Amino acid sequence: MQHAGGSPLPPPPRPGHGPAGPWTGAPQAAQPPQPPGTPGFAGAPQHRPPPPPHPQAPRPGPARGPQPQPQPQQAGPRPPLAGQPPLRDTTGHVALPPGGPVAVPSPPPAQAPVDPAGTTLAVLLIGPAGAGKTSVAKYWAERRQVPTAHISLDDVREWVRSGFADPQTGWNDNSEAQYRLARRTCGFAARNFLANGISCILDDAVFPDRPVVGLGGWKRHVGPGLLPVVLLPGLEIVLERNAQRSGNRRLTDEEVASIHGRMAGWYGSGLPIIDNSQLDVPATAQVLDDVLARAIASPPSW
Repeated sequence: MQHAGGSPLPPPPRPGHGPAGPWTGAPQAAQPPQPPGTPGFAGAPQHRPPPPPHPQAPRPGPARGPQPQPQPQQAGPRPPLAGQPPLRDTTGHVALPPGGPVAVPSPPPAQAPVDPAGTTLAVLLIGPAGAGKTSVAKYWAERRQVPTAHISLDDVREWVRSGFADPQTGWNDNSEAQYRLARRTCGFAARNFLANGISCILDDAVFPDRPVVGLGGWKRHVGPGLLPVVLLPGLEIVLERNAQRSGNRRLTDEEVASIHGRMAGWYGSGLPIIDNSQLDVPATAQVLDDVLARAIASPPSW
């Protein structure tokens, strides 16, 4: 059927092929007359339909606006399971080498001077109450060229606040157990510091007549590379320094004299002994460096 002017009627719209409009049933505008030979004219040559698309190619659908492309999933770290340590790439987690027994320091070549201030060391400063162990250890650790930690047995022992077993009130199994626990905790801390390149100096009143509990225990906790040094001033100096203490760290004169007498057993043991009766803290730290330099060159057998 044709109009009076000879133009063909447009074919009825099919679902999905009609012109885009605000709604599907909108009336279409009249098409202007088309000359012969144009597509859709009755006398125009018929064109072959395009070949069907490849079976694997997607078939064209109705025109749509730009669709957001799915973002590729980033392979992120999986959250750790309950009871497991955090993963290495978790924010705030730094992997640390496991602490192990410190080995005996290898002596440097004979022609090279020994510099204990620039060497990673594990030092055990032994002495009676009032010998100045804590003051010398702090001063020595603060002024070294390499990172150094000071670990005081008394400080760790006093971490126990409720149920603290004070030996001044009587030595018993409970106080002995807390002393052993504090020594083992100090040993673990020293091994962790040393495994990460930080030197350590520990101070403790180790008695020579109890080698298994004292010096042998430290050797088991820290390792054979531990360098013990005895700080032993005269009895008068020890009594004077003990009188300046306060709290549970101040002992009676009888206890100080008894401890000092037992410490005299270190003479003849082969361990280096520093008599700091006439030395202040800086001078004692300098002597400690000299003693350690000789110990590194020739480690003591203990």
